[in-house]
This record gives sequence, structure tokens and C-alpha cells, in this order.
Amino acid sequence: MATLMEGKKPQDWMNLVLAVALFVSPWVMGFAGEFMAAWNVWIVGIVIGALALATLTMFSEWEEWANMIAGFWLVIAPWILDYASHVDAMWTHVVLGLLVAAMSAWALWDERQNPHAPA
Repeated sequence: MATLMEGKKPQDWMNLVLAVALFVSPWVMGFAGEFMAAWNVWIVGIVIGALALATLTMFSEWEEWANMIAGFWLVIAPWILDYASHVDAMWTHVVLGLLVAAMSAWALWDERQNPHAPA
């Protein structure tokens, strides 16, 4: 009997958790009224969550690369979209973005070190 975790990378589960954290962060961190920051994190959170779910279903390297790019986007978005002055929004984006990028980089590295057999 196969378990839910069998053949799945813990990094992908972590990215799914981070996607949920991103989505609720505007309310938790108090920047839901900051239009650009809130909408950016909601959209990117949905994208990261969808990519994490897709990767949990069937590992594909491009999904990890896409998640890593989304993580890096979160890191630079406060300055590009001009809300870096809202400290809570900026730090939420930077910290969670770095965590998403790190989880995806780790999953890519892990797959190269310990490839899983196709299902």
C-alpha cells in the first residue's frame, strides 16, 4: 500500500505550505489594504500552490524552475512594484520568496542526487 508521501519530495509539500502562508499573509501581516502588495502575493501564492500540487502529482523539473522564478520575483517585487516602503509587506515578500526559491533549488538538487523512478 503506497503512502501519500511515497516518492514525493518534502520540499514540494513545504512550497505548498508556503503558498498558503503567502495567500493569507496580507491579513496576518496587515497589508491587505496595500493594493499592489496584496494582489501580488495572492496571485503568486496561487501560482506557487498550483505548481507545488502539480509537482506532487508528477515531478517535473520545469515546475521547480517556475517556482524558483516565482520565489525570486517575490524578493524583487517590492521595489519593482513600488511598495518597499511598507515594511511588513516587503519583508513578507522577501522572506517567503527566499524560502520558496530555496525549497525549489533544494528539490532540483535532490532530484539530481537521488532521482526517483517514474511512477
